[in-house]
Amino acid sequence: MNRAFIDREDLHQALETLKAGGIILYPTDTIWGLGCDATNPEAVEKIFALKGRDKGKSMIVLLANDNQLQSYVKEIPEVAYELIEASDKPLTIIYSDAKNLAENVIAEDGSIGIRIVNHPFCEQLIQRFRKPIVSTSANISGQPSAGTFDEIDPEIRKAVDYVVKFGQDNHAEGKASTIMKLDPSGKFEFIRK
Repeated sequence: MNRAFIDREDLHQALETLKAGGIILYPTDTIWGLGCDATNPEAVEKIFALKGRDKGKSMIVLLANDNQLQSYVKEIPEVAYELIEASDKPLTIIYSDAKNLAENVIAEDGSIGIRIVNHPFCEQLIQRFRKPIVSTSANISGQPSAGTFDEIDPEIRKAVDYVVKFGQDNHAEGKASTIMKLDPSGKFEFIRK
């Protein structure tokens, strides 16, 4: 995916939607996702309502680079940076103490799942937005995740505030990320490989 092919207007519309507290349907380095400003509780609430998702289930957030971690996690074990660097596929790490995020995006135990995204559109969007964005599968809770744009339920497409054009013609099946829980001591366990 070449950065030159990102339509500036597409990026601008997604950015303005996030700033206005709206929901975007967008491609990530894994599967198509529903996204919003991860610091805006009203926007997060809209995603829970759209998905019909249990509020006890937290969602993950995306950052453009690992330098942003310290703004949203109280204590980052040094091994986190090594794990991110060494991972050859998308890796979501669950950190113990989240901060500066909407309360309803953080799990009841205070943890938050964060993935440093490796996707040209997402990276540029997050860098320009200067805040993390929520990423949750673009489906109704309990339904299968959509690996390609064509698999996304038309009801989901209609319910969001903006549908990103970038990546709609990519027919490669997206795969969910590896999920790892990391405690402040540096001990980790795999939740999903």
